[in-house]
Amino acid sequence: MQHGKYRFIAGFLIVPLALYAVFVIWPFVQAIYYSFTDWTGLSPDFAMVGFANYSRMLGDDVFWKSLQHSVIFALLLPLVTLGLALFFAFMLNVGGRRRKGAAITGVRGSGFYKIAYFFPQVLSIAIVALLFQFAYNPNDGVINGTLESIGFGDVRPNWLGDPNLALWCVMAVLLWSTVGFFVVLFSAGMASIPKDFYEAALLDGANRFTTFFRITLPLLWDTVQSGWVYMGILALGAEAFAVVQIMTVGPGGPDYSTSVLPLYVYQSAFRDANAAYATTIGVALLIVTLLFAAVVMRLGRRERLEY
Repeated sequence: MQHGKYRFIAGFLIVPLALYAVFVIWPFVQAIYYSFTDWTGLSPDFAMVGFANYSRMLGDDVFWKSLQHSVIFALLLPLVTLGLALFFAFMLNVGGRRRKGAAITGVRGSGFYKIAYFFPQVLSIAIVALLFQFAYNPNDGVINGTLESIGFGDVRPNWLGDPNLALWCVMAVLLWSTVGFFVVLFSAGMASIPKDFYEAALLDGANRFTTFFRITLPLLWDTVQSGWVYMGILALGAEAFAVVQIMTVGPGGPDYSTSVLPLYVYQSAFRDANAAYATTIGVALLIVTLLFAAVVMRLGRRERLEY
């Protein structure tokens, strides 16, 4: 019976595992292989060059700038995004004042706020980037227009044209476009926590601050940890690439102040026609992503709480 059970399980797993190997694992293997060649991406001819691409990458100032910006995104974006999402979700589910028949409730209008926070998820990231590109326009953009209307007409920053501001402008767009998803995710998790826990804590004299750190956060920790990894991968991958590619000068400017690793991979492959070097940067991006996920999972490990 045991052998028959294992054959039955293997029969269901072999097809998805084969598809995963062909469409996920094999492209990674190919990328690592091509990183040791001089392949242009435009010709089937190439030759092995050993570690020449890696030596070039380690001496490439643009690569180090892009790596620095990607690491900043991976460290700060999850921290700020998840922090805001936890705060908003807590207020929408638990942070309201007592009402008749309900000691634990969210703020008034919480249903509307959930829809408003989630609305950016309905829009494509390309549309979001275009909208904020217009908003950041220094001449007739919404942001500088608002500053002028409230009496700060002399303050007209060149948001995306200033190397000291451009990266933070991009980060603000990524924050705005992703925080709503986690608000809804955490709200669903908080809704599953028994209200008796909060009521017992309030009867014991606990305030909202204490209930958040003693009840809500520990019981949501698995969701927060998964969200941290997911948000870090978004910050290191396609979301950051799309926003920088559409919004910034160059793109990646000014003076490479917004360049990130996914964008540099794209530029090396399609602008510079150097696919081998692009795959080398892609391998570095893969290592950074795996290290980020491993560190988050290791530091966030704690005893599982059940209720």
